Amino acid sequence: MDTPICDFVRQYAADAPLRLHMPGHKGHGPLGVEALDITEVEGADVLYQPTGIIRRSQENAAALFGTAKTVYSTEGSSLCIRGMVCLASLYAKSVGRPPVIAAGRNAHRVFMTAAALLDVTVDWLMPAEGDSLLSCTVTGDTLEAYLAAAEPKPVAVYITSPDYLGNRADIAALATVCHRHDVLLLVDNAHGAYLHFLPKPCHPLDEGADLCCDSAHKTLGVLTGGAYLHIGKDAPALLAQQATEAMALFASTSPSYLILQSLDAANPRLAGDYPAHLAACTTRLDALKATLTHAGWPLIGNEPLKLTLAPKIYGYTGEQLAAQLAEQHIHCECSDPDYVVCMVTPEGGDEAIDRLEAALLAIPAREPIRTLPPPLPLPKRRLSPRQALLSPGEELPVEACIGRILATPAVSCPPAVPIAVCGEVITEETVALLTYYGITHCRVI
Repeated sequence: MDTPICDFVRQYAADAPLRLHMPGHKGHGPLGVEALDITEVEGADVLYQPTGIIRRSQENAAALFGTAKTVYSTEGSSLCIRGMVCLASLYAKSVGRPPVIAAGRNAHRVFMTAAALLDVTVDWLMPAEGDSLLSCTVTGDTLEAYLAAAEPKPVAVYITSPDYLGNRADIAALATVCHRHDVLLLVDNAHGAYLHFLPKPCHPLDEGADLCCDSAHKTLGVLTGGAYLHIGKDAPALLAQQATEAMALFASTSPSYLILQSLDAANPRLAGDYPAHLAACTTRLDALKATLTHAGWPLIGNEPLKLTLAPKIYGYTGEQLAAQLAEQHIHCECSDPDYVVCMVTPEGGDEAIDRLEAALLAIPAREPIRTLPPPLPLPKRRLSPRQALLSPGEELPVEACIGRILATPAVSCPPAVPIAVCGEVITEETVALLTYYGITHCRVI
């Protein structure tokens, strides 16, 4: 498989041109990569009006993933999520339906802000009993019951799978229900780009999703910021026709050509030996999970490349365990009071898994910690997200926010899942959960 973007940029740098264009470093600088960092010069194509090398590279990616269309992002899945919400809104207008999206409550904050900016109504699907803030189990049966009763019926359902803790939804069942009700299925698959390349592919598009975003940089060895917006082959034609324009609505007009080259260079690797390396990595990680479980470590989630520990039963909070690992220069993706999330890829090799295994097995078990997170409060919506997000606000300590309306979400990334959503009333229950996760201030109207 060819690499048209990489080939063009390397030849451009080799020609040693006089660069009377952006960027200002002119191909020289302390990082050593500046010669390959160009802008949309003649022949380099235009990311959101592609007719040349970018178009050919995106077509390569579409063939690899089996999509109707794949569009690159150099601004992560955040841009792709905005594009998906925009496309759902455009589709709603095309079929004469209101722009309503039903979404799992564990959606990334970008979904919420995109809905606010596009004036899309969100109907939240709340977590099942026993779910954490970061998980929201939606089954085919619960979705069927919701859609059968929903009025107005949403134009799309938005699911995060895999979620931050490594829980995967039954996308095939959800897709069947959505399509039976003439509803689109949108999937935030930011953590699961690799799923298509497993021995048994289980990417959301393999299982019937209409739109999907993948963060290539999270699991595929691509530079930070590289991502894909995918349109399913059986999705309404409008989605593929307007995907590029939907991305351009929010995107920078100065995309990173370093990231574009990274996405381009990934294609021949994915078409080559990557699946074999991935299979070997998941086999080794499965063995580690079995070893840790036998040693008493509690694990959750069913995502093949994610190791998520629930260490309170072993006697540690998530922060305490992450700190112990950091002392050995092992840095996890995320930790909170309840969980530690470790992301593994084939690029780390067996040595990385062996090192993590040795570190965890050397930590002694202690008395279990019995504290549980406060329950996620049911939302009390006073304003739409758009009204709240675009209103002036003031920042106050969370204790002073009870009874006030949240203006902007108080959440960090990772994991970027809001406890309360713009326009909702902050209650004592909300404050209890904010405090539990270490959030001390909120911006309220």
